Amino acid sequence: MSQKLFEKFQQSMRGEALRPYREHLSQRRAGLAAKRAFDLFAALLCITVLSPFFIISVLLVKTTKGPVFYRQLRVGKDCRPLNVLKFRTMVVGADKSGEITVGSDDSRITGVGKLLRATNFDEFPQFFQVFAGSMSIVGVRPEVPHYVNFYTPEDYATLLMKPGLTSPVAIAYRHENDLLAGSDDPERKYIEEILPAKMAINRAYIAQFSFLNDMKIIGRTSRILFEKDEMLQKE
Repeated sequence: MSQKLFEKFQQSMRGEALRPYREHLSQRRAGLAAKRAFDLFAALLCITVLSPFFIISVLLVKTTKGPVFYRQLRVGKDCRPLNVLKFRTMVVGADKSGEITVGSDDSRITGVGKLLRATNFDEFPQFFQVFAGSMSIVGVRPEVPHYVNFYTPEDYATLLMKPGLTSPVAIAYRHENDLLAGSDDPERKYIEEILPAKMAINRAYIAQFSFLNDMKIIGRTSRILFEKDEMLQKE
């Protein structure tokens, strides 16, 4: 992300639209401290327990041509650049096309990548980022700079907290790519329909933040791993 774009995002966070969100978070300092303590405990536990699967994933990705990990530039807390770490699930250079990933049948996704995406295990490396403090278990899923350009002044409130591995948006739009696959213009659909809807959910999360709500979101995330997506059934 260029310095000029970074400064633009920083300036947008100084607006009055964020005042209610800042005040709410200032009254939730104990909850934020509990959140960080939980992040450390949960990240360390997951890294320890799932380490055999981490090694297996590394070996599987290494069977495809290219690096094991993929780093994608996102906009993190306080508009800081954040390179989200994932296991690589697409062919090398797929991101250079600038196209949105549209569904599990996207030809750029490798066979191993489909397995990792289906189990959400491509996100596992982010537990290390949670432990390091640049991410949280629960938060707002960070956007790439291109889409932050379309934020409303109030949407910048979502950058007041660390990005999360899971969130209400991640639950509601867990098959987002498949939803986009049915559109004639996925980019336009995302910007005009999906992004505003996601940001409304994100703002509500920030406005209603509490440690208890975070625990509820984790519970919902655990349940949906074993449930069918009702959203797709309604489309």
